[in-house]
Amino acid sequence: QVQLVESGGGLVQPGGSLTLSCAFSGRTFSSYAMGWFRQAPGKEREFVSAISRSAGNTKYAHSVQGRFTISRENIKNTVYLQMNSLKPEDTGVYYCNTASYWGQGTQVTVSS
Repeated sequence: QVQLVESGGGLVQPGGSLTLSCAFSGRTFSSYAMGWFRQAPGKEREFVSAISRSAGNTKYAHSVQGRFTISRENIKNTVYLQMNSLKPEDTGVYYCNTASYWGQGTQVTVSS
């Protein structure tokens, strides 16, 4: 059973930065591609970014391209999402995902 635990969310001003972390346990981390999704109030959950098992390939939603960076440390069983130049529209609950597994989410609020 895979378990995912996100951390690092919070309140930040527009233009600020945050780094989210997702701790993976229960299986061999390096065997899983990982992703981040988010859900804004009243909206559907949407894809943000993904990274391959070896970190050789990454994908980003158009809305975050150039501002967010996904990375992973297989030795630490952790995937990260570095978020720069944050905008109010980045506000939402951010979820870590792999296969059919989801974390509990971490709240990110971008507001002045």
